[in-house]
Amino acid sequence: MSMEACNAHGLYCVPLYDTLGAGAVEFIICHAEVSIAFIEEKKIAEVLKTFPRTTEFLKTLVSFGKVTPEQRQEVEKFGLAIYAWDDFLKLGDNQQFELPAKEKTDICTIMYTSGTTGDPKGVMISNESIVTLIAGVKCLLKSVNEELHQKDVYLSYLPLAHIFDRVIEECFIHHGASIGFWRGDVKLLIEDIGELKPTIFCAVPRVLDRVYSGLNQKISAGGFLKHTLFNFAYSYKLNSLRKGNKYGEAAPLFDRFVFNKVKQGLGGNVRLILSGAAPLSNHVEAFLRVVTCAHVLQGYGLTETCAGTFVSLPNAHSMLGTVGPPVPNVDVCLESVPEMGYDALSSTPRGEVCVRGKTLFSGYHKREDLTKEVVVDGWFHTGDVGEWQPDGSLRIIDRKKNIFKLSQGEYVAVENLENIYDLVSAIDLIWIYGSSFESFLVAVVNPNKEALEKWAQENGVSGDFNSLCENPKAKEFIIGELAKTGKEKKVPSYIGYAETFSFLSSGIFLILKSFVLCS
Repeated sequence: MSMEACNAHGLYCVPLYDTLGAGAVEFIICHAEVSIAFIEEKKIAEVLKTFPRTTEFLKTLVSFGKVTPEQRQEVEKFGLAIYAWDDFLKLGDNQQFELPAKEKTDICTIMYTSGTTGDPKGVMISNESIVTLIAGVKCLLKSVNEELHQKDVYLSYLPLAHIFDRVIEECFIHHGASIGFWRGDVKLLIEDIGELKPTIFCAVPRVLDRVYSGLNQKISAGGFLKHTLFNFAYSYKLNSLRKGNKYGEAAPLFDRFVFNKVKQGLGGNVRLILSGAAPLSNHVEAFLRVVTCAHVLQGYGLTETCAGTFVSLPNAHSMLGTVGPPVPNVDVCLESVPEMGYDALSSTPRGEVCVRGKTLFSGYHKREDLTKEVVVDGWFHTGDVGEWQPDGSLRIIDRKKNIFKLSQGEYVAVENLENIYDLVSAIDLIWIYGSSFESFLVAVVNPNKEALEKWAQENGVSGDFNSLCENPKAKEFIIGELAKTGKEKKVPSYIGYAETFSFLSSGIFLILKSFVLCS
């Protein structure tokens, strides 16, 4: 409601996202010169921590809930006003205000994104960018017979500080469709989905990974007969999709008698599942395409491109693992990155993804220098490296700046390594880092709980998850799985594996001096 009020009155809407790190709220308030802040009741304390440094700009606080006497006293001590939501609404009783004229080029919102170093960057997005994006999505969905309509329902659980959620909500409001909001607990997200019964579900890969893991646990616990039937149905439908059959016609009997329970678990009405914000693993995407009885589409975009820039198409199974073709309202090109061996003019074009069009941001707030670094001759340089596919879709394969030159002069693209080792089913996550002052890389690995416990059971190793993570044999198992995948994917021969581990917490290995460069 506050966001749409800002739209109506031509005010800059600046989301405050405290997960950007300590001091981010204070920085954003001061940098954007925010004068009025709308705050979730339980987050009022976070804003009060920024006093008195932010009181130069802040004049009014509005709680979406109540205000305690102590909070009121603290705010008024600095000469500011604070309102509970119900009291704030009464300020408009019996008053009329003319809405100001607004231009397409006017800034609608400033969204702050975390940089790799330094303070968050304020991405200025105009009215025209959002309206153009909505028009492009509308055109795209119509071309594949999946138009949005008033009966559609969307579950919002991503924050409005996330451009992905912001533009999807604007799309739904434009179409007069419905938006439901989750309770704020990720453990209850599936329950919320079942209650709301959305038709469109947008997710980040981490959530879809949890859905995938949860479904696999239930399948494994279903007994031999159910497990065998599921595997047969899954293989049959996946092969049918690969042959070019549409998802609703690939295996209708299995959809009705085998996969319907999964569909009902997502409320029974989901027809589109859209994944964005990070790459979705191929095996997870393929699995969900089969069992959810819905189109599972992967998209790509940045805050600077107003989210949607690429999206895969329904019933195009060849686009599995890609982010699809560009949306209708942007121009895209690849620019060669010779220092990483990527040639945009080769038979398989590879290079940095560059975007041009009206969905682009208007610049970084108060940082014209940073804007000039990434926008050259009207082209925004994303920093991501893509590879064009024969069907016109794009696969993101690397990150231009995510390369390390080690002390002996070797360049290592860790994004590519992470993508390779992400295929290891025995781990959930891997993060790799390097420094020009060292001859080796380090990696942090989070082992998969189910995989490790299964290995322990098969090998007669006892203990809970934490004790397993400290077991030398378990560490050898993880290292062996990483090495095996590295060999299969032909990781360069100069990358080896050390076996020095340190246990941190929650089942996380800190692998010291791993991926050692062998002479």
